[in-house]
Amino acid sequence: MNKKAIGDSWTDFEREHLTREELAASDLRIALMDQIVKARKSRGLSQRELERLSGVRQPVIARLERGETSAQIDTITRLLSALGMKLAVVPAETPAEHAAV
Repeated sequence: MNKKAIGDSWTDFEREHLTREELAASDLRIALMDQIVKARKSRGLSQRELERLSGVRQPVIARLERGETSAQIDTITRLLSALGMKLAVVPAETPAEHAAV
């Protein structure tokens, strides 16, 4: 089999180069932005309309949605508020994950 320079896939690269905590943080950012995109689209809003409602510039929204940048918490809360949503902090699904920390 002919391997690529960084492995066969992004998943291989992640497993080889990121810690469990970095993977969890990345997964959380992806899941959060996925929910924001779904909420925006389900409300029939364009990125420009979300800009008008949230005050977050459209180019920033576009970069966030593409995963090119990470948002500050105030940016996330402004987007969520404009979409009629809020951020909630809840216990992790498996408390045992944090016992080893």
